[in-house]
Amino acid sequence: MRLPPFTLRLRLTALYGGLFVAVGALLVAITYGLFASRLQAAAPRRPELPRLPPAPFRPQNLRDPQVMLDEALARQRDQALDQLLTQSLLALAIVSLIAVVLGWMVAGRALRPLRDITATARRLSTDNLDERIALGGPRDEIKELADTFDAMLGRLAAAFEAQRRFVANASHELRTPLTVQRAAVDVALADPEPTLRSLTAMAVRIRAATQRHERLIASLLTLARSERGVEHYEDVDLAETVQTVLVGTNTRDLKVVPRLRPAPVRGDPALLERLAVNLLDNAVRHNDPDGWIEIRVRAENGSVTLRVVNSGPVVPPEKVETLFEPFRRHAAGRAAVTSDGHGLGLSIVAAIAAAHGGTHTAAARPEGGLDVTVSLPARVPGRAAVHPPSWPAAPARG
Repeated sequence: MRLPPFTLRLRLTALYGGLFVAVGALLVAITYGLFASRLQAAAPRRPELPRLPPAPFRPQNLRDPQVMLDEALARQRDQALDQLLTQSLLALAIVSLIAVVLGWMVAGRALRPLRDITATARRLSTDNLDERIALGGPRDEIKELADTFDAMLGRLAAAFEAQRRFVANASHELRTPLTVQRAAVDVALADPEPTLRSLTAMAVRIRAATQRHERLIASLLTLARSERGVEHYEDVDLAETVQTVLVGTNTRDLKVVPRLRPAPVRGDPALLERLAVNLLDNAVRHNDPDGWIEIRVRAENGSVTLRVVNSGPVVPPEKVETLFEPFRRHAAGRAAVTSDGHGLGLSIVAAIAAAHGGTHTAAARPEGGLDVTVSLPARVPGRAAVHPPSWPAAPARG
């Protein structure tokens, strides 16, 4: 015979009933003791009875009246105590049974929201992550649990939606160079007598598409690596890293104003360099022909900040947050995206910052352009570095 599961409702009912019986038994014992002592203290004074003759002269069937009175009082007290104990135990048994039944009902009512949470969790799948518990009632622990569960479902829905969008966009971006390559090859094969010039043009187009494909794959690998977390830590001066990036970057005819101060951090040198490259590349690509870029690096209050401010077309403030999502590009309010852009630059910046335990903020300048700031924990001399966990990329704050 299989026993029923020892559910939480059954355990709570047993706990309620056991506590009630224990407290009731203690109450009966205290009442019995107090009543017994009260009877003893309130016993009436024995009346003075006539004395009997001495035993040699007393009849054998004649007992001492004083002894008989004491025995009668003792029997009456014992009967009263026995009756009190019997009635108290009977009342305790009846009330305990009622308490167990009420405890079972109350436990079931109190655990009903948990059953709703369990039922919702069982119904959930990737197709209905928009379902919520939406538990009403007072603001207690179960209400807080349900609200936390709803918030977790919201984050999961957003993560799955971002993943689906990422896969769709990545598939499209990866398919585009292949389509260009195939079209170039088809055009060359359609010509029965291709010339050296046409074959050279085909090779140029295929090489350009291949380079675009390689850059996209490299960006995807960098994004995946940064979101996985930092595995190799070194002492890095972020100012020196930015200076090296500035030397190797083609800033066209833009006016670049560097304001770099020593900023020691602990992190992956390659990822931190990629962070600086992507910020500077974003500022160069989306700028005016005669625009400017200001780069600031400094350490203060236990953190290192890298701030890149650039001129450029006006970006709607409500669009700033989307620029940090993969494959998101705002071409309407910004300069046209060149063939080099895949919409991954700022999303990689956000992922690298989060992987190093930092944050990022961004704001659209009213005059045009962006103001992006990345904050990282500063390296304290003489103190061992605390490796931050791999966190998901935080959203930009405008």
